[in-house]
Amino acid sequence: MAVTSTSLASQLYIGLRCPSPKLDSFNSQSFSGNPSFFHTLHSNLRLSVSPPKPSRAIVAMAGTGKFFVGGNWKCNGTKDSISKLVSDLNSAKLEPDVDVVVAPPFLYIDQVKNSITDRIEISAQNSWVGKGGAFTGEISVEQLKDLGCNWVILGHSERRHVIGENDEFIGKKAAYALSQGLGVIACIGELLQDREAGKTFDVCFQQLKAFADAVPSWDNIVIAYEPVWAIGTGKVATPQQAQEVHVAVRDWLKKNISAEVASKTRIIYGGSVNGGNSAELAKQEDIDGFLVGGASLKGPEFATIVNSVTSKKVAA
Repeated sequence: MAVTSTSLASQLYIGLRCPSPKLDSFNSQSFSGNPSFFHTLHSNLRLSVSPPKPSRAIVAMAGTGKFFVGGNWKCNGTKDSISKLVSDLNSAKLEPDVDVVVAPPFLYIDQVKNSITDRIEISAQNSWVGKGGAFTGEISVEQLKDLGCNWVILGHSERRHVIGENDEFIGKKAAYALSQGLGVIACIGELLQDREAGKTFDVCFQQLKAFADAVPSWDNIVIAYEPVWAIGTGKVATPQQAQEVHVAVRDWLKKNISAEVASKTRIIYGGSVNGGNSAELAKQEDIDGFLVGGASLKGPEFATIVNSVTSKKVAA
């Protein structure tokens, strides 16, 4: 569903277009090709930015979809550690009205699928842009489906900024996965330098447009907003900062796709989500769940995050 380029980023959401206060002694630069980037963030980033107030009122239009929590295990685990994690998840008590998905490394998808409770669906962490063939090292959507995957994570910041995938390529990946019946967890989010420069919305809207230009439908897409400066750093956006971006994303969908898509599409938050902060984040009207990294490797803590849906109910 192609959309035309808009000037929303230059006209609306002025709140994050004003430069934020500088963060203590951090040289914000592109980290392409720099594997130590996240460690540098973790060591040096002392985030003291309070969420700027938009100068234009945005009416929150909360989503209507079921709460969604995904666990991205990234490049972690062995057969033994994953067996223990699956055992913990199988014995955990999970709230019933939550879609729960885990994304093991490719090597262990079959092991997890054959041992985890049917309550939890399986996602891949990436997929090839088209049908398989002479593409050494890649994994096709058809192979993922053969193993029982229902979802795939696409556009994660580590794929964008470490591996070098661009917006158009990611959009094509999403379109192909959807065409073959996989749901897509579509990741968007800004670098620290983008937030400091007041470009948070510009970046997120550009990434959204790349998906919108390629995909035929939004029926099986979950959007994951993950500010890059919060991924793996222990620094989490405040509930207000996260909500401000989520409502802007929903407003973009309403203006550029349709009000129905804006209402139905689940927009989840990722970036150092853990058992201690998930309840407060879940209370925000436009946060429809989470994409969890490190904390998803701990069964009991991941269950706590899943069950934070109870905070959403109380807030409602």
